[in-house]
Amino acid sequence: QHWHIYRKWNAKLFEEMYKAYVEGRAEKNPADFWYKGEIGFFDFYIIPLAKKLKECGVFGVSSKEYLNYAERNRKEWEMRGQEVVSELIENVNKIYQSQLAKVGIEVEALEAPQGLQGAIPTNITIDAGQIT
Repeated sequence: QHWHIYRKWNAKLFEEMYKAYVEGRAEKNPADFWYKGEIGFFDFYIIPLAKKLKECGVFGVSSKEYLNYAERNRKEWEMRGQEVVSELIENVNKIYQSQLAKVGIEVEALEAPQGLQGAIPTNITIDAGQIT
């Protein structure tokens, strides 16, 4: 898939996983591992799968195209991934800050982990309608 399509779905997954973290349904903040996790996802799943698809020719001439996209997206992620993660963090921060502001609660934004730019609210607890 093209880089912009990959970015779209990557952002949606990040937001979903961050929401699960904030709501206590996930133990780890995705911002802590997102950049390196995507490198591993490309190296150990996406690119090997694309190579197998090319080898067996199941998608005809498109198989080579899929491998090329996977390899290009991996290179793009390596170059721009940390910047992308910073943008993702900034976006979820805005989402959660605005949602909390609607119910009249302010949460101090904390610095992103591992030296990434941006900020995220952490340790938000929702209990019986009270957010702490």
